[in-house]
Amino acid sequence: MKIDTIELARRIRIQSLKMVNKARASHIGSALSISDIIAVLYGEVMRVDPSTPQWDERDRFLLSKGHACVAVYSVLAELGYICKEELLTYGDDWSPMMNHISHKVPGVEFSTGSLGHGLPFGVGKALAAKRKGMAWKTYVLLSDGELDEGSNWEALMFAAHHKLDNLVAIIDYNKIQSLSSVHDTLALEPLTDKFSAFGWQVSEVDGHDHFQLVTAFDAESPKGVPKIIIAHTIKGKGVSFMENSVLWHYRPPSDEQLGQALKELANA
Repeated sequence: MKIDTIELARRIRIQSLKMVNKARASHIGSALSISDIIAVLYGEVMRVDPSTPQWDERDRFLLSKGHACVAVYSVLAELGYICKEELLTYGDDWSPMMNHISHKVPGVEFSTGSLGHGLPFGVGKALAAKRKGMAWKTYVLLSDGELDEGSNWEALMFAAHHKLDNLVAIIDYNKIQSLSSVHDTLALEPLTDKFSAFGWQVSEVDGHDHFQLVTAFDAESPKGVPKIIIAHTIKGKGVSFMENSVLWHYRPPSDEQLGQALKELANA
């Protein structure tokens, strides 16, 4: 079944906004910036089967920026891993849908919260697949601010050394961290040169352009070379008053703001 990934991304944004509003939670800006990436991965790129979440040959997806979990919970509901009604329990006491992504939710491979854990774990998954002769790939989505963590750079070296060409990392490069811009907190550039120097195949795309994303995911890397995609995104993408604003890293939308945001997405 072919999935309209643009419509899927719109629905992810709508569900994410509703969840954060109800829970009075944080990180909606981060979820909105990755919605297109998530839609393309689940709608067109990865081999997954919602009816069998533990299918041995599935591709593995890891959200290293675990605070943006509502985007992943939303796509899992849209594809049928979980019931949409369950999304309304997000952030509630005893709900498996915690405020950072939880493996207690069907379809989630790994719980993350402390930044810098996803890529090292993904490297281990990719190495395991290689040694078992399995064909599935591992995809890891990281934040840009998360690259401040040294554990990621150790993982980058390890993956290149072990020729993990079954590993794909994606950087959500929205250029805003929790309290300030990435540039003012700890500048990352020249990022492409750094990744190349670590032995990875690097591409840069507009992280909201689905054609560019699919093309980058489908592009063949040289044998034995892991792939990394720098996705230039906009924090809060899709909601005008949230875009490129550090305020929406922690602030939940009020009921009035939710209504305005949903109206904008309805007309998108």
